[in-house]
Amino acid sequence: MTRALALLACTALLACTEFPELDATATPGVAEADYPRLLPLDEILRGAPPRATPDMRASLVSRAAGLRARAAVLQGPVIDAETRARMARGVARP
Repeated sequence: MTRALALLACTALLACTEFPELDATATPGVAEADYPRLLPLDEILRGAPPRATPDMRASLVSRAAGLRARAAVLQGPVIDAETRARMARGVARP
């Protein structure tokens, strides 16, 4: 019971913590800004399609290539061949 109370107290204390890294990422003036106007779905769908600038496109293409490269590295084997062979031999019993 005491462990449960201690765990509950620790959890409650952690829930009250502040995250300054997250506060620093907020755009200045967002907290004081008005809520955006809600639009009907038809009006949104009729609007012009969003366009990316060449700089934005180059940045996104570069980022996508980087993510694909990271994904390709993660596709490799998790356990190297030597360790896999040792595991396959099993544990020698005395």
